Amino acid sequence: MVDIILTGHSRLIDYGVKLVSDLSDEQMIQQPAPNLNHPAWILSHLNAYLPIMQNLMKGESFPDPKDHPFGMQSRPEQDSSLYPSREELSRTFKEGNEAAAALLRELGEEALKQPVQLERWQEGMPVSGMALGYIMLAHQGIHLGQISAWRRACHLPAV
Repeated sequence: MVDIILTGHSRLIDYGVKLVSDLSDEQMIQQPAPNLNHPAWILSHLNAYLPIMQNLMKGESFPDPKDHPFGMQSRPEQDSSLYPSREELSRTFKEGNEAAAALLRELGEEALKQPVQLERWQEGMPVSGMALGYIMLAHQGIHLGQISAWRRACHLPAV
C-alpha cells in the first residue's frame, strides 16, 4: 500500500510544480471568474496539510486544518501580500511533499496503522492510512485539478 500511495503522490508533486512553473506572482492571484480558487490560495491550502501528513504517520495530534488561515473556511483573496511568492509556494509544496514521502518510505506500513488524533476525522478515517490516502492523493488531485481548470479559464496552455 505504501508503494501505491507514493507512486500517485510522486506524480501529483511533479504535476503541481509544473502547473505553476510559468506563472508570475501577479497571475497567481488572478480570479478569471467569481469565487474561483486561484493558484496562490490552492498551494497555500495544500501546504497547510504538509505537517499534518507527517503527524498522521507518527500518530501525533495536530491542529484542525479547517482553522488554518488557508483552511476550508478561508476564501481566495486578490491581495498578493497575503501569500508567499510563487517560487516559495512551489518550493514549499515540492519539498514538503517530498519530506512526507520520505518519511512514509522510512516508516513503511506502520505509518498507515496509526490512530487519527483529530476527532472530527475519526469516524470516516480512523487510521492514518485512510487519511493519508485521501490527503496525499484525492485532496491534492482535486485541488491541482482546480489549477488546471483555472489555467484554461485564463486561456493558458495545458501542462
